[in-house]
Amino acid sequence: MIGRFFRRAQERRRAIRTLHQRIGEAARRPDLYEAMGVPDTVEGRFEALSLHVILVLRRLGHLPPPADEVAQELIDSVFVQLDESLRELGVGDMGVSKRIKKLGASFYARAGAYGTALDAGDAPGLAAALARNVLARDEAEAADALAGYVRTSADALGSQDLDALLAQGPRFAAPFAAPFATHRGTPQEA
Repeated sequence: MIGRFFRRAQERRRAIRTLHQRIGEAARRPDLYEAMGVPDTVEGRFEALSLHVILVLRRLGHLPPPADEVAQELIDSVFVQLDESLRELGVGDMGVSKRIKKLGASFYARAGAYGTALDAGDAPGLAAALARNVLARDEAEAADALAGYVRTSADALGSQDLDALLAQGPRFAAPFAAPFATHRGTPQEA
């Protein structure tokens, strides 16, 4: 079914758009911000989106073709959205290019750090990377809770094949309630 599916450009674009949308919805869940401590800022929303995209890309990297094509189209879709968002924020043409390069470098550095920690089963390393990048602070309890969410999400995604990812959407864990949670407001759409 997948082979036939990817020969039709319109259906492929629709599937990628839906996958991207579902990842974005997961990255905007209020409990990530309220219970997990992700900052409700433009940067925090970028980090939450990046984290969820990285988890899906990691899963796609373990699947046979045409998962590699899906991964590339997903990356393209995410960075087109980032480009559009920067322009909507009033960043000029010259500034958009520079910022997209920086965002790309940050994204791939995070993908490497999170992937390495997940592959090695390095919970402290994952928590440290998440504290540094997503939480932007060294709060061990928050970082451990977020690392638990990431590990559980990676496991849930690991049970999905390409058909399930595209038809049902990516399966992420429910964020764990954390005792340090404070109301930080609800996230705004990116």
